[in-house]
Amino acid sequence: MKQIYSNIIQFRGTHYEFGRIQGEELRGSLIVKNREKQWKVRKARFTVDKKEAEQAITRFAPGVWQELLGLRDSLDWPMERVLMEFGGYRVEYDKSGCSIVTGDNYFVRNYDYHPKTYEGRYVMFQPTDGGYAIIGPSQRITGRPDGMNEEGLVLGYNFMHRKNPGDGFICAMIGRLVLESCANVEEAVTMLKEIPHRHSFSYIVYDHRGKTFVVEASPRGVEVRRSNVCTNHFEIMKQENRNYLVDSERRQGIIEGERQAFKNGYDAFRLMNDSDKGVFSDQYRNWAGTIHTSAYFPQEKKAWFALGGDQEPTEIDIKEWLDGDDYPYQRILGEVNTDIPFVHMEEGASWMNGKR
Repeated sequence: MKQIYSNIIQFRGTHYEFGRIQGEELRGSLIVKNREKQWKVRKARFTVDKKEAEQAITRFAPGVWQELLGLRDSLDWPMERVLMEFGGYRVEYDKSGCSIVTGDNYFVRNYDYHPKTYEGRYVMFQPTDGGYAIIGPSQRITGRPDGMNEEGLVLGYNFMHRKNPGDGFICAMIGRLVLESCANVEEAVTMLKEIPHRHSFSYIVYDHRGKTFVVEASPRGVEVRRSNVCTNHFEIMKQENRNYLVDSERRQGIIEGERQAFKNGYDAFRLMNDSDKGVFSDQYRNWAGTIHTSAYFPQEKKAWFALGGDQEPTEIDIKEWLDGDDYPYQRILGEVNTDIPFVHMEEGASWMNGKR
């Protein structure tokens, strides 16, 4: 078992100031060093047009562009490099798992991916220059794989495939743009219909009223349905599905079968996080190992977070934090059953000789 951690990042201020602070933190970090090595092996299969990216980002969340400018100035990088690393527009994504269940005042998800991509950053950002405050883990620094904003809107996404990508945003930046800009599920669905999608994902949105929508999105279309469970296949746009759906359908069946017996969000958390229940995965080398389990409770304005399986969740009182009380700890600790290096913790978190 490997001991791992996520650093707690707390900031109140403008987007530009937040970008500069993050740039100072990243300068010379293992995240940057390991990614430089990753790019030497994994050639970029996309182009970055600075003007086009600026127009696309500022259309949905202008504050995020200011954050990117802050990162540029702090790191002293060309804007093209900032956009390639953190801009979230036209970037490749690889395969992954992930499972989500919602219910009476809870949203619980497993984030299943590869350790060499995991940044280990749990971010609490309260902007003073527009946009909603958001709490949740980061992906590619500026993006959010899941999170909840101050209005009680929750979002998480599940991977479908990366066939025939289009010009548009990757999943993590889409998560950030929606949480930054939308107050409820209706607004989130509207934005998810308008935003250009690079790859095919399901975006699950949930708010304090208990409403859940699954938005099936690809470069070729967007469909919306009501459901409390989502894994890694589309129910409407079935032509977009991968050929192998056995594990996705298996996890969905387990969650559907157990969900009606849940008494509360803790029961849902245990189903997702316990390693013997059939939903948690240790397939880290296959890009589908569960790295974290997140839970959000919009009515209570609380969040839970756990790294690895068979963990008791760390609780964060979002209302207290929004009221100005800093979270008292610097890290969340956990452990996973893998020897693969994590990009924020260890040297060698790169794709040496093309091996993954």
